[in-house]
Amino acid sequence: MKLRTIDDLDVAGKRVLVRVDFNVPLDAGAIADDFRIRAALPTITELQERGAVQLVLCSHLGRPMGAPDPTYSLRPVAKRLGALLGVEVPLALNPDGPVSSAAPVVLLENLRFHPGETTNDPAFAKALSLLADCYVDDAFGAAHRAHASVAGVATLLPSAAGRLLEKEIAVLSGLLESPARPFVAVLGGAKVSDKLKVIENLLGVVDRLLIGGAMCFTFYAARGLEIGTSLFEPDQVDTVTRLMAGAADKLMIPVDVVVAREPAEGVEAADVKADAIPAGHGGYDIGPESCRAYVDAIRAAKTVFWNGPMGIFEIPPFDKGTRAVAAAIAKGDAYSVVGGGDSAMALARFGYAADVDHVSTGGGASLEFLEGRDLPGIVPLRA
Repeated sequence: MKLRTIDDLDVAGKRVLVRVDFNVPLDAGAIADDFRIRAALPTITELQERGAVQLVLCSHLGRPMGAPDPTYSLRPVAKRLGALLGVEVPLALNPDGPVSSAAPVVLLENLRFHPGETTNDPAFAKALSLLADCYVDDAFGAAHRAHASVAGVATLLPSAAGRLLEKEIAVLSGLLESPARPFVAVLGGAKVSDKLKVIENLLGVVDRLLIGGAMCFTFYAARGLEIGTSLFEPDQVDTVTRLMAGAADKLMIPVDVVVAREPAEGVEAADVKADAIPAGHGGYDIGPESCRAYVDAIRAAKTVFWNGPMGIFEIPPFDKGTRAVAAAIAKGDAYSVVGGGDSAMALARFGYAADVDHVSTGGGASLEFLEGRDLPGIVPLRA
């Protein structure tokens, strides 16, 4: 997929509205992880080097429901960005302007403080467009949202993709179009319904697809296995049955799981076969035999994509499956892509964030792209 990029946009002497993804995790009002802020720096720096007179950055943070909420203010983000750039970054309190500051970089307050953002209100998109002469979208994490700052503004100004967005699309397109083989995908998480379309699409591309997380219990139920108190989706059983029937030997389901009466630290846990989950117990991680099989598949791969944990990795002893997958991907020789979200959190938690080739800034966006969807933020930027 070819996009218009910064190379196609004349920004010299102009104000540039830049949609970034500063939806960072906060802990008591402090930024817990500035990965997404740092990911935007190459685009910000390049636009300045190309002669832009002012960058008006805009982002959302959390879900403030269309009204100002100090809990979701971007003030700590402006402070952190300023420290990274070595300049003060003023915060414009009104997300649709006007911008009174002449500072070279300005950050608008949370876009979602305005109700027109999430409804893609044309009036709000127009107001944003009046803040600048051209538009750069560098927010891959919001590319699957048909919001005013993502889909609306791009049609009102000369527009292009920033370097982060450009890289994300190139990497994910490569997975679908020309992966080095064997290509192994690892998908985890709670609900198979959240991953169903990407599973279906990837089965036509990958050599092996490894299933983990609570969604494996819907596969167990489709096989007629007892799953105890494990989370599953009864309305997806028929769909999963058809999926397994057409997947041949590409699909790998855990052969054992770690069970306990509840997912709490310090509880008594046991490793059991998939067909031996006791009543009153739930499964909260893949078991050791599955770990070994998954690690072997990952080590044999030349391309790996991972999205979703294998268990409740935040709570020992249910972290072993996710830890094993993370380590195998980080220490392996395959070209590795991690689809953001909980997988990126797990990499950071286990100390492997710097050991993979690409960590996406958009968990939901990466999945929707791999489903084969046209993302609302990408369509207006196509060359």
